Amino acid sequence: MTYKSLRKKRTTVQLLIGLSFIVVLLLIVFFLFKNEAFETDYVKIDKNKIDPLTADYDTFHLDDSRKSKQIKYGYELFINTAEYLGPNNGKRERSFSGNNLACNNCHLNAGTKPYSGMLIGVINRFPQFRGRENKIGTIEERINGCMERSMNGKPLPPNGEEMKAFVAYMHWLNQFAPEDGKVKGAGYTRIKIPNRAVDLQKGEKLFLNKCASCHGEDGQGIALQDYPGYLYPPLWGEDSYNIGAGMARVITAAEFIKTNMPYGATYEKPELTDEEAYDLAGYINQHERPIKTNPEFDFPDLKKKPVSTPYPPYADTFPVSQHQLGPFQPIMEFYKEEYGMKKTK
Repeated sequence: MTYKSLRKKRTTVQLLIGLSFIVVLLLIVFFLFKNEAFETDYVKIDKNKIDPLTADYDTFHLDDSRKSKQIKYGYELFINTAEYLGPNNGKRERSFSGNNLACNNCHLNAGTKPYSGMLIGVINRFPQFRGRENKIGTIEERINGCMERSMNGKPLPPNGEEMKAFVAYMHWLNQFAPEDGKVKGAGYTRIKIPNRAVDLQKGEKLFLNKCASCHGEDGQGIALQDYPGYLYPPLWGEDSYNIGAGMARVITAAEFIKTNMPYGATYEKPELTDEEAYDLAGYINQHERPIKTNPEFDFPDLKKKPVSTPYPPYADTFPVSQHQLGPFQPIMEFYKEEYGMKKTK
């Protein structure tokens, strides 16, 4: 065999080895992708084995796909609502919120903290019947309920960019939730409602000792310096939630306060008793705040109105002051005896 033919044979063998290596490499990559080993987070996850309360909801991990950008925008709207949708955002056509609060002020930790109006699992429970409207409502209608009440503003366009972003973010929060949307920590924790009226003097003392360091003695919170919004939100006054918000009801506010305030408190480690949360809620909500437009049209079926709703009309003859400050047990007993309705808030 000549030197030239030997060299040619060696080159052919090297070429075959190289091609074989490339083919094997391509096959490995193909099967890895086919088996979804390279997903967004690079690990195939069995979502049924992830605890929705301890899962990682950091949007930083999302890629730059169109869907991920929509989720990230929804998160931004949720955390920095005033900057994007508030009255001082610089874009009148997008000033849907009437105050400078953020969704995150009531739904803590970007909607992931248990018993703070947590949003994990919520979207799986919609459409749902709501007594306030006395009909089956969509998640978009529920979001706009917050915009009109807690944010003291106007509804978002149902098919607009912002509404789609909010819904996309809520869908993303729902990724580890069960199909029925029932997750421990939903809503607010129940308290034992004191069988008495709110003690406003005790409420004021508690506020000054427990709340004023963040929300100010005047209840006006601490505003951010560089852009609209608050480090700690105002609890009353023109830039707070209006009387139509759920937080304007003493029982609802007390349930929120019990497991979330002072800041850092949790369901497992509350810092206030039920009675203290009750008196605090009553004191806070006795201050003036915006009046919702046409509050008399809320609750087409007045029997479904929560007993601590602070504004009339009612399906009973108890005075407005009792609906605002209690005692609430006589009102609850009335609805049980008259209408067979068991009311808890």
